[in-house]
Amino acid sequence: MGAQVTAVTAPVDYLLHLADNALILGQRNAEWCGHGPVLEEDIALSNNSLDLIGQARLLYQHAATLIGKGATEDTLAYFRDVPDFRNYTLCELPHLPLMSATAQGDRDFATTIARNFLYSALMVLAWEQLQSSKDEQLAAIAAKSLKEARYHLRHSRDWLVRLGDGTDESHARMQAAIDALLPYTREFWVASAHEQAAQANGSGVDVTALQPDWNAIVDAALAEATLKRPADSAFVPTGKQGIHSEHLGFVLAEMQSLARQHPGANW
Repeated sequence: MGAQVTAVTAPVDYLLHLADNALILGQRNAEWCGHGPVLEEDIALSNNSLDLIGQARLLYQHAATLIGKGATEDTLAYFRDVPDFRNYTLCELPHLPLMSATAQGDRDFATTIARNFLYSALMVLAWEQLQSSKDEQLAAIAAKSLKEARYHLRHSRDWLVRLGDGTDESHARMQAAIDALLPYTREFWVASAHEQAAQANGSGVDVTALQPDWNAIVDAALAEATLKRPADSAFVPTGKQGIHSEHLGFVLAEMQSLARQHPGANW
């Protein structure tokens, strides 16, 4: 008899990293529901949010199976605290320009579009690679998620160009959003311990190898939008290592409050 082949599974923290990114950005985009600049974009961002939360559910379900001990997608989404989350800091930032994030004011559509563009440009590349993951469950999730990420990239890129190459005000707002958010993408290229473990066992992707293609996508879009890429910053966020901005706690408080008030309830 031949040797038994052991199935490869992704490290739990790697699955949580992917899931947390999708959940937190999905929650942020859901904040536009009923507040979109026009009805069509209100619906588009709501659908974007549903796609991301659907991705998060699949990833949490997979992680919960590996964890056992009564873990479920709900316990992973609603009953972990800020240091337990592994999402990029970029995903948790508010929709307002960062200098006015604590002030009352309207959401900034340019900030939302810039963030969705920078993130989806990465995830199109990541999901493409993860279709070949040795973790068969993760590979199947990647194949489904890739179709959604391609739409998210097309949607956000179209708006990036429209606003960047639009009026003086729309150009200024989009340039300000790119200037504020692009430094947070440096976190993409500094591999965490769970990303290194996933790459080592063949379940994950070498995210640093995606940087040239990501740069090409970003630079082409910025050029078409008549936007300038800001100079690289030495700042490297640490969200995927569990060290977050002050904004994540507020996101989780709103998102988790009902489940924590009624633990074990069925919806």
